[in-house]
Amino acid sequence: MSDSFPGCVSSAAAALPVLDLRELEVPERRAAFLAELGHAAREIGFFYLIGHGVAAEKFVRIEEVSRRFFALPDEEKHAIGMANSPHFRGYTATGHELTRNRPDRREQIDIGVELPALELGPDAPVWKRLQGPNQWPAGLPELREVALDWSATLRQVAIRLLRAFAQALEQPADALDGLIDKTPAQLLKLIRYPGSSDPALRQGVGAHKDAGILTLLHQDHHGGLQVERPEGWIDVPPIEGAFVINIGEILELATNGYLRATMHRVVTPPEGVVRYSIGYFLSPSLEGSVPLLPLPEHLAKLALGPESDPKNPLFREIGPNAIKGRLRSHRDVAERHYPEQYAALDRLD
Repeated sequence: MSDSFPGCVSSAAAALPVLDLRELEVPERRAAFLAELGHAAREIGFFYLIGHGVAAEKFVRIEEVSRRFFALPDEEKHAIGMANSPHFRGYTATGHELTRNRPDRREQIDIGVELPALELGPDAPVWKRLQGPNQWPAGLPELREVALDWSATLRQVAIRLLRAFAQALEQPADALDGLIDKTPAQLLKLIRYPGSSDPALRQGVGAHKDAGILTLLHQDHHGGLQVERPEGWIDVPPIEGAFVINIGEILELATNGYLRATMHRVVTPPEGVVRYSIGYFLSPSLEGSVPLLPLPEHLAKLALGPESDPKNPLFREIGPNAIKGRLRSHRDVAERHYPEQYAALDRLD
């Protein structure tokens, strides 16, 4: 795969499936919905979700508060810079998050579960430092209420989907609940992509797989998201009121590679255009490890094992997997708060 962002296959020629979550509750449509979900997850890894029940006014509120956040003066945003936080919470300026060791052209704020930092001794696992409070801008106090409400709402949608995934894999609905039944873990990203006409600045976000369980993405009316398919990179244009859903590497591990997390990226919008998006990432509780589902034989024989990148190996232990990804993406936080781990990062690249 080239890093030069070649031309894409038309989205009209390779559209993603559109699934309606309401069909899960309709007895005569339930089996068909689960079959469509299983096909979309295995063959593509991405789909649109409608019928999710998230009220239109919640979309309006999160969009409005996101734009107001990015319109704050730079000094107010930098006052809650992620480098202040050993928990990887807060604002990241354009070019300060890395994907595959290259800077992404976007600014964002990362918001997790609002929890106190743990009191840890010197021998505690380093990943336990991921739990902690968020940083909130003094000039926009309503961001906290709106962002936490959005996260709570989408968490319920994501859990419904996770249980549907289990059933699509011919497992009990609660087969994957062990991933989420301890201390909650999740991430909300409010993101702004500034436009550019410079070919060297086309990486809004570099090609990657998501590390968590499920991602629910809300896009504004500007495109930019692309998914890798055998025929090339395809556009994923926004559909009003729909989430773009993709599975993360945790489900790839849990199914021994029967499900595959899919490579995707975001291309910088053209000069004069600003793109906003809001990503919600359902993550596993940091404690414990990823289970291996006992898939029925006809599914298990299609599971080829999870893909492994020697420079970014997957761990079944959730905490070490989570801290690894954050350290690699946010070198400024690693250098300031994790000096021992920071010194070892170059050996992974």
